Amino acid sequence: MAGEIFVGEYLFERIRQLGVKSIQGVPGDFNLTLLDLIENVGDESFRWVGNTNELNGAYSADGYARVKGLSAIVTTFGVGELSAINGLAGAYSEHVPIVHIVGMPSTKAQRTGALLHHTLGNGDFGIFVEMNRPVSAYTTVITDGENASKVIDEALTICYRKARPVYIGVPADAGYFKTSSEPLRFPLEIEEPENDPLSEQEVLTTIVDMIEKAKKPVILVDACAIRHRVVPEVKQLMELTRFPSYVTPMGKSALDETSKYFDGVYVGSISDPDVKERIESTDLLLSFGALKSDFNTGSFSYHLSQQNSIEFHSDHMIIRYAYYPDVSMKYVIRKLLNVLNPEKCHAKAAPVLGYHIQPKHASGYTENDITQSWFWPKFSEFLKAKDVVVTETGTANFGILDCRFPPDVTAISQVLWGSIGYSVGAFFGAALGVRDSDEPNRRTILVVGDGSLHLTVTEISTCIRQNLKPIIFVINNDGYTIERLIHGLHAGYNDINTQWQYQDLLKFFGAKQSRSYRVKTPQDVEKLFNDKQFASADVIQLVEVIMPKLDAPRILIEQAKMTSKINKE
Repeated sequence: MAGEIFVGEYLFERIRQLGVKSIQGVPGDFNLTLLDLIENVGDESFRWVGNTNELNGAYSADGYARVKGLSAIVTTFGVGELSAINGLAGAYSEHVPIVHIVGMPSTKAQRTGALLHHTLGNGDFGIFVEMNRPVSAYTTVITDGENASKVIDEALTICYRKARPVYIGVPADAGYFKTSSEPLRFPLEIEEPENDPLSEQEVLTTIVDMIEKAKKPVILVDACAIRHRVVPEVKQLMELTRFPSYVTPMGKSALDETSKYFDGVYVGSISDPDVKERIESTDLLLSFGALKSDFNTGSFSYHLSQQNSIEFHSDHMIIRYAYYPDVSMKYVIRKLLNVLNPEKCHAKAAPVLGYHIQPKHASGYTENDITQSWFWPKFSEFLKAKDVVVTETGTANFGILDCRFPPDVTAISQVLWGSIGYSVGAFFGAALGVRDSDEPNRRTILVVGDGSLHLTVTEISTCIRQNLKPIIFVINNDGYTIERLIHGLHAGYNDINTQWQYQDLLKFFGAKQSRSYRVKTPQDVEKLFNDKQFASADVIQLVEVIMPKLDAPRILIEQAKMTSKINKE
């Protein structure tokens, strides 16, 4: 591959080398010639996949990256990139690596300050880059071919290491500047550099000493353990030590929940009482990838002593009150696995009581109602190993905490950013990522409320266009339930158009082969979950689940009370 190639070809080839097979986005006149270069890269498996709008595209890129490890989206200058920025801000806050490529006016047009469309009419072509800068780990605009390969490699490396979006502006002519193809002969060195040996040894020695002195240690796994790719090591640590192990809402699916050492979900004061008592009585907390947001911690209601904590992070460690910068948890955990004495760990491992939530009907409802407290434990029985489960901000995000997952399930949600409608775009990206993976037969399952679905429903049509076969559960409970619980229980602004015919959605969007269902009673749900054809996910399917308007998972009800109180302070 020695010689020169177009800058756009270099960019797409590097992205392909990182495992991305589908470039997503929306065409616009400033990126059209750049998109022409996609077909010059790799083989037919590397392709363009268009979204219905840029916001959905950003959500979709987020879902794809959570399955594949990285994603790429192409938007156009101004109108396109700003439509995507909400989704990219969510990816930034939740540590999701997305390469955002923006087609811009040509370098000549920018130099002359031409009064072009998609601008603010003031000749400032850098203003949208500045808008993106706070939600990007790296921003750059390609202005020449000579340095393009170096800049692109740096952007992609930062995207992977930081697990956050990066912004690459490509003027319409710059995609066709020539750059050296020589670097493409060598894979990018994307792994984080090794830790400083002296700092790492001090950290390791201190951790081992604290573990050996502890009498009741526990493990708590959070979002950044997933995002920064240490889940295999943390799972090994759980099995090696046999310490009782927990996840946060954002850490859901990080651990093998069928393991005899998995003990539940910790959400601060609104956790299951047994879980709360066991984890808060620890004398040593091993915390991995903590992201202590309000909805992830029961509105900051952790009762855990910093004096008894060891925090493992992607680029630093915190032991008690001591801060160790530039010490990556990945290498610390790997070395810890080699130096810990398993027998000593087993001797202090407390018995695990298990996390088994049984379906039960909520008070105030009949046995013919599908209530949240009944549905979610029953839903866990429908899941199988390696499913990808996407849940929406609201009842689904909190209800899924009552599911005990089979092995190797991937859970996708947006607990921190919490943009309503996120899940519909994300589930398309996740399904696309599954198709592009080594295990294309994994099921992709979406659970979304009717209110959230209304915001981003068009991405279902892209699923159909791409011949994907997900299962879509639509919770029909007449509006924004999470908003009602926070404020305005019966307010009109929490209502939606309840006349949508969900049974007709798939056909409306052009599905030639599909199935739709409507379940109104627990008996209907049981029958559907036992239907082998339905479970096989051989065509795209939609299930409308009729639920009571004001019913919600217990944890959401408690969280909403806390959020309402905070909002009024």
